[in-house]
Order: sequence, then structure tokens, then C-alpha cells
Amino acid sequence: MGAAGVNFADVMQTHGTYGGGPQAPYVAGFEAAGEIVGVGQDVGSPLQVGTHVVGAGPGAFAQYMTMPAAGVLPVPSGWSDAEALGLVLNWATALAALKPLGEIKTGDVVLVHAAAGGVGQAAVRLARHYGARVIATASPAKHDTVRALGADAVLDGARPDLAEEITRLTGGVDLVLESVGQATFEVSLSVTKPFTGRVVVFGAASGNASLTTHDLIFIHPVHIRGLHVGALADAAPSLYQSLLVEIEALIAQGAYPPGTPQVHPLAEGPAVLQQLQAGQTCGKHALDPWR
Repeated sequence: MGAAGVNFADVMQTHGTYGGGPQAPYVAGFEAAGEIVGVGQDVGSPLQVGTHVVGAGPGAFAQYMTMPAAGVLPVPSGWSDAEALGLVLNWATALAALKPLGEIKTGDVVLVHAAAGGVGQAAVRLARHYGARVIATASPAKHDTVRALGADAVLDGARPDLAEEITRLTGGVDLVLESVGQATFEVSLSVTKPFTGRVVVFGAASGNASLTTHDLIFIHPVHIRGLHVGALADAAPSLYQSLLVEIEALIAQGAYPPGTPQVHPLAEGPAVLQQLQAGQTCGKHALDPWR
């Protein structure tokens, strides 16, 4: 394994709140890139041994792992393993949230929470690529990073008048990418255009938020769609494959550049997870299992 991506799902897994929680024997990690050293007998049309690929599977924080062949992509030509991290998780999540679930259209106003994170940065780039106006939230120290990605406005996600400011800037949002949860969920609902607006929920970094049928009928009549890209790959494999095909096209067009993750030795994994949980990271982080 050349490099393993660090994601908020790894933080949730440490608390036992991701899916069913870890089951012994357990090796952490979900995302990795590296060289194929063996192929299962039942794999049809396999990539050759020696090909460098990026994909997802259990036990990524290790020197060797297995991953489902259907979900891997070759590392783009000229890219390192680490530069390809995020391709099948962060970028696939952002793309799914924006297009098939979010139904993004040119001219839409899109709100991206936690815009300095791995999915957030991909979402800002993609939303701009598809012709949307992007309002982003991030902590103040990360605003310059998000502006450089093309966001039209960057706001502090913790400001008490966040909903009022977003409404003042936009008059209402067409699409919200919601990954923060409790701390921003009410804001997301209140700024979304009634009946036509969409909220795609793919994370709950600050904790779970609740919504009642009464809320949906009388207070926030919006479209709410849940997203877990791993579950999407299992339940709708043809849709997931279409996302990977589109990502390959984005790479060919130059709309998806090589990643720039901060790569840490494996022993620093616990500290990186603690920093991610505390909101102290920016962009993609990775572990090198050979260091």
C-alpha cells in the first residue's frame, strides 16, 4: 500500500458510530492507493499485477490490504499514489451529492458546509465547474484556502447570524451539501428554497440532528436526500460506475487536478484523527504505512 487516506468516517469508527462499529479482529482505515500484488480468481477483466490503483475497503491503515475490484480505478498517469487519494471517496461523494442527488444546474446557488475538508474542497471545485454560485462555510483560518478554490463567498460556520447572512446574500439556496449535522442542520433547512430546494446529507460531524414530519410539511418543505457513497456503490453499482467514469473525464479535462494531501507516518495516525475531529485540519490528510 502506497498511502492511506484519512476521512471523518475513521473518526466515527473510533467512537463506534460508523455503521455497526469496529468488529475484532480489526484494522482501521477505509481508503488507500497502491500497487496490485495479487488478483482474486473470480475477478473478471482484472487489472494487471503491478498497476497502481486507488479504491476503498477495510483495513487500509496497513502495508497490505484487499479491496473490491469493481470499485478501484487506476491511479492517473503521472500521479503518485498519495495524489490519487480522495478520488473514489471524497470526489465521488461530492459528485454524487451535486449531480444525481443534488440535480445541480447552471446558475444554481449551492451552499457547501465544511468547505475546507476533503469532500468540501472537491464540492466547491465541482460546483463551480458545473456553473453554480457557491456559498461556503469554514472556520476563519481556512477562508483563504476556500476562496482560492473559487467560492463566491466564505462565511464562518459558527457565526450566530449565519442563516440571516446566507439569505441576505442569496435570497435562498437551491442546493445544500450538509456534512456537519447538528451545528448547521437547522441553518441548512431554513436557507433552502421551499419545495424546489434540495439538501443532501452525507455527514454529521457535530452530532445527529432530528427532523419531524411536521417540520417537513409546515416549516421546511424541502427535498432531503441521504448519501453514503459506499452504500450507493453497493445498492446502485451502475450509478456508482457512472460517477467514476465522469471523474475520469474530469481528470482528462483538467477540472480535477492531482491532490495535495499532507502525508504523515503511520504512527501519527491517532494525532491526525484527533486533529480532524477537532476541526484543526485543512484539506486531505494521509498516512504512509511504510513510515
